[in-house]
Amino acid sequence: MCLRIALRAPLMLICSMVMCLLINAKLSMIFLAAIVVLAAAVALIMSKAMKIFSHVFHRYDDLNASVQENISAIRVVKAFVREDYENEKFSKAATRLYELFVSAEKLQALNLPVMMFIVYGCIIAISWFGARFIVAGSMTTGNLTSLFTYVMTVFSSLMMLSMIFVMMTMSAASGKRIAEVLEEKADITDPSKPLDRVKDGSIDFDHVTFSYRQGSGEETLSGIDLHIRSGEIIGIIGGTGCGKSSLVSLISRLYDVTSGSVKVGGEDVRNYDLETLRDQVAVVLQKNVLFSGTVLDNLRWGKKIGSTEEYREACCLACADEFIEHLPKGYDAWVERGGANFSGGQKQRLCIARALLKHPKALILDDSTSAVDTATDAKIREALQTVIPGTTKIIIAQRISSVQDADRILVLDNGRVSGFDTHENLLKTNTIYQEIYEAQTKGGGDFDHEQASE
Repeated sequence: MCLRIALRAPLMLICSMVMCLLINAKLSMIFLAAIVVLAAAVALIMSKAMKIFSHVFHRYDDLNASVQENISAIRVVKAFVREDYENEKFSKAATRLYELFVSAEKLQALNLPVMMFIVYGCIIAISWFGARFIVAGSMTTGNLTSLFTYVMTVFSSLMMLSMIFVMMTMSAASGKRIAEVLEEKADITDPSKPLDRVKDGSIDFDHVTFSYRQGSGEETLSGIDLHIRSGEIIGIIGGTGCGKSSLVSLISRLYDVTSGSVKVGGEDVRNYDLETLRDQVAVVLQKNVLFSGTVLDNLRWGKKIGSTEEYREACCLACADEFIEHLPKGYDAWVERGGANFSGGQKQRLCIARALLKHPKALILDDSTSAVDTATDAKIREALQTVIPGTTKIIIAQRISSVQDADRILVLDNGRVSGFDTHENLLKTNTIYQEIYEAQTKGGGDFDHEQASE
């Protein structure tokens, strides 16, 4: 509809103006002057409304954020009896949005009275001067009637165009936000001549410094210098917020280093094709995500086309076969969005199986066995050690038992390497590791360094 009006109205406007000029050029000057005044008034109204509509969409963000938070965290809201508080927060966000819309509509409501005032003022002026021309004999009554018809066509076209302008004002505000997303350039891209093969699973951190906000002065990782041989099992442990997840995210190039370099297979990760690198460095993230579909559909994220035996073998390694076989439809069992119908431990095991199907050179488990019991955790670690010995395995954990059998253990403290050695040597030489060990062997749970220090 808008496209039809936007095409038809200007054509009618131009043709009617030409006919008015042909009938009587002097009288036409009156409505031409009126058009200029009207266009200036509409432009002023639209410019102010545009600014308000820009704020409106930002307020929509606040409203949507409030709704999204409450839906995703509905159990927490109920558990802490915060329904009234969240309702009030939502009401405030909705009220702010309502007030902005009212302000914008008030401005746009001026559009019609301003237009009608100018239109009827123009008609009165044309009637006055037209009557004088008729009396003087320089114009006929028929010409004046035709002129009125064309003038009304001109102004009706303008009214249609003003409606289009209102819609364009709102659309422009939306379009600007959409364009910002579409035109956003990715910081991490493939090099001009990317490498398409990862030689092995060796990993080297050469004097790495990393900050999420470059130039802020806040370094998440500082002075990291590590060398991991292909096939090694590396444990990473440390207090909350010490940079464990940030460290492993640099390996698969989810982020780029601020300074220094990270190498996989002897090559800087920035030299690899991203798809090649991420296929060969499989990551099981801290937050386990499953997608709506069957169990088999989720496993295919690791390998699109594979035999049933391959999928079963991967699930067996991850100890996921234990519960899949008890599902009513087995591997064809339905997974709700986000894996809502599976427990935390089941989701973790499916995510590990999905990563194993990639047959990667390096496998990173970012605290991905925290929701499984210690017996299952031990089975998974034993399977990873014996079945895929050539794959480099990096295990982030809060439990000493999950990493103590690793070839070497990395202890992080405030983004720096505090120790990197075997379990036995760290117990002798590293104070932080000793504190973690003592806290857990004395019945403590997950370790937070600041709490342990207190």
